[in-house]
Amino acid sequence: MKKVNRFISNMDIPILIISAILFIFGLLNIVNASSQAVALRYGTNIYYYFYRQLVIMVLGFISSLIIITQPTKKYHKLAFVLYIIEIMFLVAVLFEPAYLGSKNWLRIGSIRFQPSEFAKPILIIITAILFEKFCSKLRNNKKYSRSDHFKLIGIIVMAGVIFSGLIVLEKDLGTTIILVGIFGIMFLTSPIQSYEKFQTIIFLVIALIIGLFIYSLKSGGRILTEEQESRLHFKDPCASYEEGGYQTCNGFIAINSGGLFGVGIGNSKQVSYLPESHTDSVFAIIAEEYGLIFCTGIFILYFLLLYRIFNLASHVKEIRNRYICLGIGTYIMLHIIINLGGLFGVMPLTGVPLPFLSYGGSYTISLMASLAIIQRISIEK
Repeated sequence: MKKVNRFISNMDIPILIISAILFIFGLLNIVNASSQAVALRYGTNIYYYFYRQLVIMVLGFISSLIIITQPTKKYHKLAFVLYIIEIMFLVAVLFEPAYLGSKNWLRIGSIRFQPSEFAKPILIIITAILFEKFCSKLRNNKKYSRSDHFKLIGIIVMAGVIFSGLIVLEKDLGTTIILVGIFGIMFLTSPIQSYEKFQTIIFLVIALIIGLFIYSLKSGGRILTEEQESRLHFKDPCASYEEGGYQTCNGFIAINSGGLFGVGIGNSKQVSYLPESHTDSVFAIIAEEYGLIFCTGIFILYFLLLYRIFNLASHVKEIRNRYICLGIGTYIMLHIIINLGGLFGVMPLTGVPLPFLSYGGSYTISLMASLAIIQRISIEK
């Protein structure tokens, strides 16, 4: 019992409490955000998504218990195995039928999941491990030449490019942006010397431009799918209601209707009009039913969570743990920014779930696993 108490006391309690509050609220809110949609569109039980999310969270919790007991020094071997398995899954997705212009899902028997969601924490861990493995060599200019440095940098960059490239082929723009964002932040703060970072970035930008040009030639001059192009009408979505602004415009109406205190739990009217009220647009329903003051509380919890994660990153000694914390903090932050940015009409909607609050199996398990890793790092610290 003493070992358990000591184990718990070494966890980051604020992160644990904030995560629990947001996960529980998100689970309960799914009933409000999906009940009418499920009953009217699919003819199923109004608690259908609630029960599915509950099962997913139980599985995620069990996985978290396993993760939190495993030392991060074991990640060196495990990460490369997971990386290869993830590549196999991402390749397999390319042979699946597309949905709304993209290929996201893989079905194995009766299990259906989204491999691209697991690519995020795996990329974070593999990149952090490579930084730790190559750090002394990348900092040593006497024993190792510039060509040696760029060989090592090439290995690191390739780890990110392979995942991003496969997901680009799946036409999943939102996940690609997040992967590139995570890897970009980790790369810019990495132990790689500044001038070598600059040269690498220039090379990648040129390679990207050439790649997009070749791709556009093969696809008849089109880079984005019709579904993705329709989402570019985000500046005045209500003026382009029939041409891609439908979801964002109804999100505006929901948020505006909530006022300071909301219309009351279960009284949302826009839940019948928002096509993804329990996933992409869940915050619009929360804003309508609970109001601005309650939503401000959610923003504060998000801020405190990210502060604790980034603060932990600045205090751990191990290079791998420092960059894992940085990567996971960036991962959660980008999901918040991109989801709410699309909902508020400052960027295109990309189908990115909102952390803790959106329904989603693969993303929820991925997020819970990432937070378990954070707690393991806190325990080791």
